[in-house]
Amino acid sequence: MMNQLTFAEENRERIHAVENSFGPSGKPLSQPDRVLMGEGRLMKQSRRGPQPKVFFLFNDVLVYGSIIVNGRWYKKQQIIPLEDIQLEDLEDGMRMRNQWLIRTPRKSFYVAAASYEEKQAWIQHIQDCQSSLLQSGSRSPGSTFAATWIPDQASAICMRCSNRFSVAHRRHHCRKCGFVVCGACSKKRAVIRHIHPTKRVRVCTTCHSGLSRTEAEAQETPRLRGNSTEKIGWDEDDVEESSEEEEAEEQMEDHDPRRWMDSKMDSWSPYVYLKPEHVRPPNVST
Repeated sequence: MMNQLTFAEENRERIHAVENSFGPSGKPLSQPDRVLMGEGRLMKQSRRGPQPKVFFLFNDVLVYGSIIVNGRWYKKQQIIPLEDIQLEDLEDGMRMRNQWLIRTPRKSFYVAAASYEEKQAWIQHIQDCQSSLLQSGSRSPGSTFAATWIPDQASAICMRCSNRFSVAHRRHHCRKCGFVVCGACSKKRAVIRHIHPTKRVRVCTTCHSGLSRTEAEAQETPRLRGNSTEKIGWDEDDVEESSEEEEAEEQMEDHDPRRWMDSKMDSWSPYVYLKPEHVRPPNVST
């Protein structure tokens, strides 16, 4: 009984510390039966290149954020339910070693660990927690995932019209296919419900045409009417309303890479995994 009480108190303190590390802008993390399983730092591929992020693995969610003060203060907290995650192991890339892909309904992205062992530990522990969660019957696995954004550096030209990017001819991302496109090729908007249930988001002309055909076919069949997951169309009011929000999203990870030139992954603290048999002692009858 004492072991159970000690575990519960230590777990509350750990979760409270994670909450505090995100400051007043962070969402509350304390919930009944939530357990902090592990934490560590990974390189996350953003549109501007790899950036260091802090990750916290709980038994039901994965939380990550940007590092402000190493080991003490974080921002831009993101919370992903484990049932909404799909992992794909990858081989080493030119820019990131020990990488894998995390797919979610709203956003899909590449991450990399400091070593192969840490990569395998992260993948295994996420999958173990996810498996336990799904076996409990309280959650259902996700089935729709967002496209992975192609990094800015991957293309010097628009991937639709082939015009070269410049200061005036800026890069954007289609939320449907993840391609790097120019403003002229991404004027259209569509509601993609697994990304945002109500707001129209930026899509390229090619994806917009495909979505429009899908919508038209669905409307021609009365029994399918209302089942479409994407709402197509746009007008000037929609574009004006969502433009500031989209620009903030696209610039969210535009950190100056020079800030991290001296940050060596192998010098960071290693991934810490709190093994279940150590953090949750078995019931002992007295």
